[in-house]
Amino acid sequence: MRHLTHWWRSRTLERQRARVDPGDWAAAWDTLPLVADLTGPEARRLADLALTFLREKRLEPVQGLQLSESMRFVIALEACLPILELGLDWYRGWYAVIVYPAEFVPEREVMGDDGVVWIEHEAKSGEAWEQGPIILSWNDVEAGLERDGYNVVIHELAHKIDMLDGAANGCPPLHAGMSREGWSDAFSAAYDDLCRRVDADEETPIDPYATESPAEFFAVVSECFFELPDLLRAEYPRVYQQLRAFYRQDPAARLNGAPGGVNVGTDR
Repeated sequence: MRHLTHWWRSRTLERQRARVDPGDWAAAWDTLPLVADLTGPEARRLADLALTFLREKRLEPVQGLQLSESMRFVIALEACLPILELGLDWYRGWYAVIVYPAEFVPEREVMGDDGVVWIEHEAKSGEAWEQGPIILSWNDVEAGLERDGYNVVIHELAHKIDMLDGAANGCPPLHAGMSREGWSDAFSAAYDDLCRRVDADEETPIDPYATESPAEFFAVVSECFFELPDLLRAEYPRVYQQLRAFYRQDPAARLNGAPGGVNVGTDR
């Protein structure tokens, strides 16, 4: 079945490339500093992943939002950067990205650890459902276009990766050869350190939201891994090494490389 899926994706990619407007593609690519460091081969792989993502996942604007082609490309490129060396199968089991114009306020029952149930009314910039869609605020997608450590697309997709073996707990399914004990030691030490610093009212370069839970810590440091890799490597080098092994990428090393870029219409 995996071979059949690969054959089908390869067969349809050329038709997709032919339909891409070069202006829309260039506008999306030029908007994203995160992809500027990619080599040519990496950029072409990311382009193929993004186009396949757009074919297999529905992008559903709501509340009157109009999604242009370049906006769709921006979401797809950012969504696929974490799986550049992993493949689209890491996003299996869900099919929609719902995009609000701005922060949204879900209303649903939530049960706390103590069994108390309440109706949640908290405004959100993004959400990942365990057996459902990704939900994004376009305003927050745009706010994440600066390379400053904040990226709601990568954050929510990291949650989806984390959920592949069940509820999000901060430890996604690890590759063969990776040690679960090594992962736990590195992440637990860093999480405890950040919680201590935040509790002491220390200003931290890592977003304090990471202290909400181990799952949020994984999502936040995944943002930082791609957005500000030198910062994460300096603050928590063992976490950086674990993420480098997991994502099979080294964004800090890539910062010194030549710009990538890809013209979908002519490079293949």
